[in-house]
Parts: sequence; C-alpha cells; structure tokens
Amino acid sequence: MNQYYDNTQKSQVQEHDVIMRGRKLLDITGVKQVESFDNEEFLLETVMGFLAVRGQNLQMKNLDVDKGIVSIKGKVFDLVYLDDQHGEKAKGFFSKLFR
Repeated sequence: MNQYYDNTQKSQVQEHDVIMRGRKLLDITGVKQVESFDNEEFLLETVMGFLAVRGQNLQMKNLDVDKGIVSIKGKVFDLVYLDDQHGEKAKGFFSKLFR
C-alpha cells in the first residue's frame, strides 16, 4: 500500500526545468501541452504556467508527451512566462498569436 501511495504522489508533482545549452538547445521538462509552434516561436503550457520561447530557425528536436519533455534547437532570443501577473502583456500576446 505504501508503494502505491508513493507512486501516486510522485506523479502529481511534476518538476519543471529549463536547461539551455549555448543558446542553441533547450530541454524543457514539466510540459503539459505544446499550444503552438513555428520557426520563430513556441508556446508551451507547463506545470508553472505558459512559456513562450522566441528565436530564429527553431525546431522541435524531441517531444515526449508522456514524460512532459520538449527539446528545441535553434537560436534562442528570449524565454517569457505568461502569467496572471502580466495579464495585459499575456492578453496582447495571445491576441497576436490567434489572429
């Protein structure tokens, strides 16, 4: 019984890490869903909120939906978390994204 309880507790708390290697490769864990992506921008829903990755020649190198891992390669310009604290900025971003 204790073993079952420990496993369920681990699956509920998913870690979120962003590892960047030389502005060329990003490994992101704790990804719930890839909302949209193209060669200039990725919008990811993570366990810590929405994450926008902007850059040039961005490509999805690896996607593991079960583990919540996304790897992106290309030249990274910025990483931005879109949360309630910046509601106006997020609203503007989403309105541009879904036009």
